[in-house]
Amino acid sequence: MTLLDQLTPCGPIVDEKAAARAMERLAPAAEQAGWTESLNRAWPALAPVFGASPYLAALATRAPDRLRRVLSDTPEHGLEEFLAVTATLAGSDTATVEHGLRNLKGDMHLLTALADLGGVWDLDAVTGALTRFADAAVASAMAAAARDAHLSGRLTELGEGPGGPAPGLFAIAMGKHGAFELNYSSDIDISFFYEPGSLPLAPGVEPAAFASRFVERIAEILQRRTADGYVFRVDLRLRPDPSSTPAAVSVPAAMHYYQTVGQNWERAALIKARALAGDLPAATAFLSELQPFIWRRNLDFAAIADIHAIKRQIHAWKTDDRLTAAGADLKLGRGGIREVEFYVQTQQLILGGRNPALRSPRTLDTLETLAAAGHISPVAATDMAGAYRTLRSLEHRAQMLADDQTHRLPESKVDRRRIAALAGYAQLRGFDAAVGRVLRTVNRRYGELFAGEEPLSSKFGSLIFTGVDDDAETLATLKRMGFTRGAAVSGTIRHWHHGHIAATRTERGREVFTRLAPRLLEAAAATGSPDTAFARFADFFSGLSLGVQVQSMFLAQPRLLELVVRVMAFAPQFARTLAKRPAVLDAMLDATFFGPIEAPIDSAARLAAAPGFEAAMDEARRLHAEAAFRVAVQVMGGVATAEGAGHAFAALADALIGGLSRASLTEVERLAGRFDGEVAVIALGKCGSREMSAKSDLDLMTLYRPAHAHGESAIRGWSAQTFYARFTQRLVAALSAPTAAGELYKVDLQLRPSGTAGPVAVSFAAFESYYAGEAETWELLAMCRARVVWASSAAFAAQAADAVERSLRRPRDAVACARDVLDMRSLMAAERPPRGFWDLKLGEGGMVDMEFCAQYLQLIHASAGGPLRQNTDEALGALIAAEPSHRALLEGVQRAWRLQQNLSQLLKIALDDGATPDEEPAAFRRLLAKAGGARSFAGLRAKLAASREAAHAAFETIVKS
Repeated sequence: MTLLDQLTPCGPIVDEKAAARAMERLAPAAEQAGWTESLNRAWPALAPVFGASPYLAALATRAPDRLRRVLSDTPEHGLEEFLAVTATLAGSDTATVEHGLRNLKGDMHLLTALADLGGVWDLDAVTGALTRFADAAVASAMAAAARDAHLSGRLTELGEGPGGPAPGLFAIAMGKHGAFELNYSSDIDISFFYEPGSLPLAPGVEPAAFASRFVERIAEILQRRTADGYVFRVDLRLRPDPSSTPAAVSVPAAMHYYQTVGQNWERAALIKARALAGDLPAATAFLSELQPFIWRRNLDFAAIADIHAIKRQIHAWKTDDRLTAAGADLKLGRGGIREVEFYVQTQQLILGGRNPALRSPRTLDTLETLAAAGHISPVAATDMAGAYRTLRSLEHRAQMLADDQTHRLPESKVDRRRIAALAGYAQLRGFDAAVGRVLRTVNRRYGELFAGEEPLSSKFGSLIFTGVDDDAETLATLKRMGFTRGAAVSGTIRHWHHGHIAATRTERGREVFTRLAPRLLEAAAATGSPDTAFARFADFFSGLSLGVQVQSMFLAQPRLLELVVRVMAFAPQFARTLAKRPAVLDAMLDATFFGPIEAPIDSAARLAAAPGFEAAMDEARRLHAEAAFRVAVQVMGGVATAEGAGHAFAALADALIGGLSRASLTEVERLAGRFDGEVAVIALGKCGSREMSAKSDLDLMTLYRPAHAHGESAIRGWSAQTFYARFTQRLVAALSAPTAAGELYKVDLQLRPSGTAGPVAVSFAAFESYYAGEAETWELLAMCRARVVWASSAAFAAQAADAVERSLRRPRDAVACARDVLDMRSLMAAERPPRGFWDLKLGEGGMVDMEFCAQYLQLIHASAGGPLRQNTDEALGALIAAEPSHRALLEGVQRAWRLQQNLSQLLKIALDDGATPDEEPAAFRRLLAKAGGARSFAGLRAKLAASREAAHAAFETIVKS
């Protein structure tokens, strides 16, 4: 029975004018061919089709004889005829092949559409016909490409029979193509492989280059658009690691990839793989060898969890039960085809290793088998199978309108009514309601699968990074999360999933990362600067060598992940440290990481154990990176106070100065022999006052005293000055020189007597003499923060500390001292003006004003037994108790000091020099406001301005009084 005899109308005519125009164009050709009566008899079934689909109307009216041939034959015989003609093209030249395939595609599209819409073929018949034509088209294109290669002399012979036209090279059909489930306007997913030693290539032709160009030529023949249109869009991206491999992959390389970094979603894709064209015996052997990779008999919990993740990464944004037809994505959306396929494939991957019956590439067959084996209920299988058939049929009708590779139902009622008519609905309301029921059914059944497991999507929506394409819903989710470069983020995560970095190179690493990825993205979003946070985390993550341990730690301690990502978003210096040396994260494994911050208790032992001076320098830098990172995390997390951070940074500096001083002394003694004397290292500035920040320099002075007036070193005969100068130079190098392990501190020796004009090491006698009469007021102010941090003996440390105190306890002229302080402040204002509102050091009422207040008062009252404290906050507290006349002013200064210290610690950790909080993300501004005890960033600015105004007024009152 001909197709004409079997056609039934699919639905109403939605566009009478379009149908009438089609008839006007067909009628003359029908009359000329004596086919008018048949056309009239077919018209009740054709009119709804041509009234709804401009594409199908054009196929018929541009080649009326095509319509006559299709209708005048049985659909089965017509299909076989088209396939036979397609096969005969294999022996033709390329131009004939291209032209013939494009015309045959039009024949096939008209045949399958009419057989489908006319109720003659069911879904399996339609998809099977489309797939068989795709197979034949690929075979003809491959033959044409081989013929070209042979004519050009690159291929020495054309193969025949099962070995294909280019023996050793074969095509594997993937996806719906592999499962005989092609949709109406589908791409065809193909992967090409070759055996390098089997290709009959001319001398000098390199197999990899030949195979890739050969495959590109096949794709060009099929998808190049000409006046006749195109045949198929060819997608080669299901091959192993498509971003890094050529179009054709050698069999050994492919096997190595699947055995080492193959992922579960690739196992799912290979379920549908089949030998398609080319060297079919080689293709069959290749797929046979892949079976253990696809079907694993034994799966541990992590592997099963990763398979489940294929399903659990899907999440709808602000959804409820009102799934509607308007704009519905029939393939990728909630309740769509992908949910049915994942419902099936996830269970196949888990169960198919032990039950071969579950290895069918076809979705409907597997649903039936799952129910028969008792893995799903018969009702669930029926629901999902019926929904799958409906969704695929609707997908075909959406594509029939214009031969577009679309999977969406139109938002427009006019356009959606066309699809409704092709689906047999007279009313759009009934169609929309039916589509909604199908979507809800699929989504409900899909939700039952693995219910109660850990979600791998986000509250913002789906986060899917399997496959080779950016998932549209995932990109929308990333946009909602605040990412502006969602495609780059998605591509990076897929790159990691492919095992391109050490952290995900193992199967376990990739499985753990599947769980970590959504948490990482949400942590980045929470910073308010997600692109920056993710980019810096990517630099760090790419450098990890022990990825499983670190990822597992983050999963076990989500708060820790949030803190690390926040540090990376707001603290570029520490982000760079982590990227260069991710091993500093090992410190987080210590249970005391969030305990009170202090210098590493093992620092002295680690530095002492270093095999040599340079090794000690490297170890110091590693110690510093670990400890400084810990302080940064605690400050950013609001765990550590500014005072605690300042003390912690100073304690760390003390430990490193002490360890490297010993190492430096040992090194100088190794070179020059032992010297009979004592030496001490004195810290001034922020280190001396224990107010260091993440970027503080070290202001140091070395003080020495020989045991004998004319002592010298044992070997080289160096004088005390030379010996201890060399010690000082070694120490400065140990603390400041860059090494392979990084940098440590900038060191300044200018606060020593006579500054740069004096010797780098100061003798004890010279120190006492200088500060007894020569030292200027600014040097004495600096000495208020002097602290002995290391000495060659405890006795000499005490003597050095006593000498410092004696230098400060001498009587001072208060008026002269005040004049000097005011002159210094004026000079600083002229030569080093503040760099804007957020210059907490040099601005009026900033930290310099407050330090001068404390130091000035200590200096003029020290001779009478007044308090001496290196730490400014402690000094202000002691002065408040000792100076009742200035109590109110000093209390205001102390409040301003604490506020600015809190802000300074955070700013020094977070921002690069010159950056201003006004330009930082809102989340960071909120964090800064919290550190300053303000409700908002605007409130913080007002509070800071007021406190600085009060502090500056107090400075002028106290110093001028």
